[in-house]
Amino acid sequence: GTGITRRLPLCPLIHGGAQWVALTALLTGGTCLLTVDPSLDAGSALRFASDEHAEFLMIIGDAVARPLAAELRRNHELYDLSGLRLISSSGAILSPAVKAELEEYLPATKVIDRFGASETGGQGRIKRSADGSGPLKLMADEHNTVVGDDGRPVEPGSGTRGKLARSGWIPLGYWKDEEKTAATFPTIDGVRYSVPGDIATIEADGSISVFGRGSMVINTGGEKVFPEEVEAAVKGHPAVFDALVVGVPDERFGSRVAAVVSLTEGAEAPSVEEVAQHCRAVIAGYKLPRELIVAPEIRSKVNGKGEFGWAREVAAGASRVDG
Repeated sequence: GTGITRRLPLCPLIHGGAQWVALTALLTGGTCLLTVDPSLDAGSALRFASDEHAEFLMIIGDAVARPLAAELRRNHELYDLSGLRLISSSGAILSPAVKAELEEYLPATKVIDRFGASETGGQGRIKRSADGSGPLKLMADEHNTVVGDDGRPVEPGSGTRGKLARSGWIPLGYWKDEEKTAATFPTIDGVRYSVPGDIATIEADGSISVFGRGSMVINTGGEKVFPEEVEAAVKGHPAVFDALVVGVPDERFGSRVAAVVSLTEGAEAPSVEEVAQHCRAVIAGYKLPRELIVAPEIRSKVNGKGEFGWAREVAAGASRVDG
């Protein structure tokens, strides 16, 4: 943002998003604010932002946004964040319900949802429906396209799904991994692209719809379910603090949709039927969670993305126990 000088990345410096913010601050003569806390404590982070007059916060989706929103709900009068002009989220899902709560307690702050990957850099802003249903709409520049299975850009408006691809200023490849580099950074018609694996299509108006990471898709009876959309719906339930959605083996459908959730403070665990009923208003019936597993907390990797391997183990274990 123009005129913003005091930037605080609320995520580890191992994350491309934090590096982006730190280098932007330093290379434009601004101030990069760094907290030495080894893990995120929302109260400590907001106090630091308040004391140091942060104008910009970088967060990694719900993993950071939810604790901040919960702390603001409890103690917003303790913090002077009137100078905080922008919160930028990228790298992981930011649920509409959490975004709305941040905006409620920080009326002077604009909350933006950005899209990108370590392999691409920033690819543009995200527009999402108010309830989180449907694909993400990516407001991207001319360097972004969608490549089909045939290795060619898909025809706008054809409905053909492929993988989101970015040209322009992209990495040279993975360190000492030629095979992975060749797969992720192909050259098409003489142009190098970065293709990390997000499934997308191009609409007739040239806008890009992004459905989710192809490696995470759940195939239930031949229907493809992207966990991100289900997670956004599940997190809208008032009893749910955080959630990861995974597929668990199912004899009839191959996989069924399971939600591993942690609860908001003081909330009673809802039934899977209650959560499914809540979700039914925003997502199709075949995407509804068939199982609900309550965990003390949702595990995240150091980069703020959910530990899907852990969630699969938890869900599969509960499925065996519960039948």
